[in-house]
Amino acid sequence: MSQSYNRGLIEDFGRWKEFSAGMWAWIFHKFTGWILIGYLFTHIAVLSSAISGEQAYNNTLQGLEALFLVRLLEVGLLAVAVFHILNGIRLLMVDLGVGLEAQDKTFYLSLLLTGAITVASVPTFMTEVGF
Repeated sequence: MSQSYNRGLIEDFGRWKEFSAGMWAWIFHKFTGWILIGYLFTHIAVLSSAISGEQAYNNTLQGLEALFLVRLLEVGLLAVAVFHILNGIRLLMVDLGVGLEAQDKTFYLSLLLTGAITVASVPTFMTEVGF
């Protein structure tokens, strides 16, 4: 006799409160990984403007850096990259058997460090850049 398990509807967001820190770490790690892959394509597109010459590349960078939205997105990119790196190091340590008992605490620490590094970097990204 087979048994089935009712996992509920995918729209049932109420069960998200039952997620542990490990599940949130997994979700954030996957999400930040996809964001970084998306950024790679954007980065390649901007770099490809150098094919048209040095001046075209410089004009592209100056035009992008002049936009407040782009500088704001750079802060977000830093946050994504820092979290992905810190969580990756945390996962490596777990795979090596270090800190198995403190996985939740190290996840929260990686979130805290990501927030601190991101907030500390805001003045750097928000100042006007001259080429």
